[in-house]
Amino acid sequence: MGCFGFFKVMMFVFNGVIFLAGAAILGVGIWVKVDSSSILNFLGKIENTPTELSQVLNVGYLLIAIGALLLVIGFLGCCGAVRESKCMLMLFFIVVLVVFIAEVAGAIVILVFRPLTNDLINRVGTAAVQNIRKDYGLNPDISGLWNTTMNSLKCCGFYNSSDFVGSPYYVNNNNRFPPQCCPGTCTQTVAGNNATIDGCFTKIKQLINDNTMVIVAVALGIAVLEICAMVVSMTLFCRIKSRVVE
Repeated sequence: MGCFGFFKVMMFVFNGVIFLAGAAILGVGIWVKVDSSSILNFLGKIENTPTELSQVLNVGYLLIAIGALLLVIGFLGCCGAVRESKCMLMLFFIVVLVVFIAEVAGAIVILVFRPLTNDLINRVGTAAVQNIRKDYGLNPDISGLWNTTMNSLKCCGFYNSSDFVGSPYYVNNNNRFPPQCCPGTCTQTVAGNNATIDGCFTKIKQLINDNTMVIVAVALGIAVLEICAMVVSMTLFCRIKSRVVE
């Protein structure tokens, strides 16, 4: 097998995996959105299942978008390699290049505007606290989203338990905080007892800091794969073009 044949096989295998993964993700996303009633019925039959798990249905749109993108990339790469189609290989290169540029642009924006991060976080925090005090305990969707977040991260509010003071839940439950904020019954007068329970922002920040190396490694790995895919696609493109000229 020559170099050209090796590149074709690698291109086919690599993009075949991407295509199958995209099909699986797309299928799950469509199933989540189309057959949501069956999923909710299934979750309802499991003992002690938190009602907040219904929020998982909102992930369907994200899965559909990611699956569709992977399908397109995998299809163009596989067919372009097998059929030796210059058009498909070029489209594959363009799609991967656009994704790569978007990732680089996002990284640059984060680095350039890093000094403004604190201001942005303060604005997000203000909005989050306002959201809690307005809708928590009144809006089922908002309450479920916050409960799911607090249960998953073992946290309380955005900053701390004081975020819930004045919320519909707090008012309608005799000035009590949500159960996620303390092991027992919390009231405003004993809120200091749950000071060890961090806010969700603190937990998320800690989670990111603890996994910085993993995040960077994954990002670099994806970037390397994208660069390799573009190099291989252009190599095949040039070889096919030179063979046509000959």
